[in-house]
Amino acid sequence: MRSSETRPGRGVRWRACGVGRVGSRDERIRDSDRGAVTAEAAVVIPVLVAFAMALLWALVAASDQIRCVDAARAGARAAARSEPEAEVLAAARDAAPRGARVAVRRAGDLWRVRVEAPTPGPDGLGVTLSAEAVALAEDTVGVGGEGAWR
Repeated sequence: MRSSETRPGRGVRWRACGVGRVGSRDERIRDSDRGAVTAEAAVVIPVLVAFAMALLWALVAASDQIRCVDAARAGARAAARSEPEAEVLAAARDAAPRGARVAVRRAGDLWRVRVEAPTPGPDGLGVTLSAEAVALAEDTVGVGGEGAWR
């Protein structure tokens, strides 16, 4: 076989001594693409990390929102039972996320408890989560009217 001949079925030229091969056009193209995977990875990996961090932040914010709702309900139940305001605030703060503000007020026969909690975010994109629960005061249940207990 001559040094410039092609082996059958291979498409690659071999030197006469058989030690090295002369690169084909496809191999030269592959050699020019060398490093493309590294460049693509350098772009994709930071995007994936940012996406994972955003997803984690959203999960924490959703969890804190659920805790705000639970805290408002706990406070409203305590207020409806005519417990002292200090115990109502303590019940709400125990269930609330760290740093939450709790407000309790009575409007007629209803107790309203509002819980607000800041959720820090990246570069000042924090969100203030809030929830409000309303409960009928038990001291007004069954007072007066035809359906009153006797």
